Amino acid sequence: MKVPLLIIIGYVWPEPNSSAAGSRMLSLIRMYRQQGWQVIFASAAEKSPHRVDLSRWQVTEHSIALNDQSFDDWVAQMQPTAVLFDRFMLEEQFGWRVEQACPEAMRILDMEDLHALRDARQAAFKAGQGDVLKLAPNQLNTELAKREVAAIYRCDLTLVISEAEQKLLTQHYQLPAELLCYCPFFAEAPNRSSPAFSDRQHFIAIGNFRHAPNWQSVLWLRTLWPAIRARLPGAELHIYGAYPPPKATALHQPKVGFHIKGWAEDAALVMQQARVCLAPLAFGAGLKGKLLDAMQQGTPSVTTPIGAEGMHGDLPWPGSIANDEAALVDAAVALYQNEDLWQQAQQQGFVCLKQRFDATTEQARVWAELEQRREQLTKFRERNFTGQMLRHHAHRSTKFMGQWIEAKTRLQQLSSKKP
Repeated sequence: MKVPLLIIIGYVWPEPNSSAAGSRMLSLIRMYRQQGWQVIFASAAEKSPHRVDLSRWQVTEHSIALNDQSFDDWVAQMQPTAVLFDRFMLEEQFGWRVEQACPEAMRILDMEDLHALRDARQAAFKAGQGDVLKLAPNQLNTELAKREVAAIYRCDLTLVISEAEQKLLTQHYQLPAELLCYCPFFAEAPNRSSPAFSDRQHFIAIGNFRHAPNWQSVLWLRTLWPAIRARLPGAELHIYGAYPPPKATALHQPKVGFHIKGWAEDAALVMQQARVCLAPLAFGAGLKGKLLDAMQQGTPSVTTPIGAEGMHGDLPWPGSIANDEAALVDAAVALYQNEDLWQQAQQQGFVCLKQRFDATTEQARVWAELEQRREQLTKFRERNFTGQMLRHHAHRSTKFMGQWIEAKTRLQQLSSKKP
């Protein structure tokens, strides 16, 4: 019996210690490997220094080129059972090529987060809008949203990381529920042996500096920190994150306890050593990996409604949620000083992990939905007329654009060889 093959077309090579997206991708790879599938991870991105060694999970790596016939030839030779596109931009680039070369392969889109929502919220924040959770229809119906929703229609199933975003997709954008599969983080059991309150010190903030919401959070922390430090003179804030730019390292001020630490080789270790995690996010989308990590390591957190969105449902937040500076400062100081409050928040995090992100429960549910769609693929595609229509039109435009770029590149190469 032929072993089923999944080809993942990655936006970047997975970096689980750099971003939540990297951790999530690794969890999806593990899920398929545990089910006995062969997995090939393909990407046109440069291989970064912090990428994980996928050979540890018997995953083959394959470098691919954009706008190049070589991809078509390769994927036709591989004949995958399924192809997973890492973000909608990869579906736009490679979707028509996969359908043309392997029409029977199931096409899956992993959104990571709803990019159009994050972009719209960022635009609203820059425009000075106070509450970016309340966007008007014209703010949501952007060109990016049209592209992203179209990619969802063109795929056989889309993995949506947040219940809040699934609700927005079905209610505002009117997407059929059967196109979507709620697929949150798969969290292992919490680290109940992590250090106690008295054995921890300082605050932590963590997140990839290349991610705009994280950089804005650092700037906000720079504003909040003097008030926190004034009430907790011995406390320090340690800010970790991959790829810190010069503008970030310039904020490093040890004399006032504001430390830009940069890359954390072991994110779990630095999280469990801290007493409180700070994540004042002004905009963003999806689920926040840093806050899930905090729950796993028993570290209470202070965040905003944006940070907590889609994470705790009806359960109490493991720490505090606030949206104005005074409330954020008060919450941070209270959690740092009050051991009873801190322990209560820690336990609430453990409950949230078990009820909403349990790896065994959530992975089994997601896998069942993936397999059901694969078994009923022909019937589903017949029902999805909008997807057929969008593939008919969009594939022609992206196909011709890709072929034009490919032809232009070849002409340039031929010209350069002439004497």
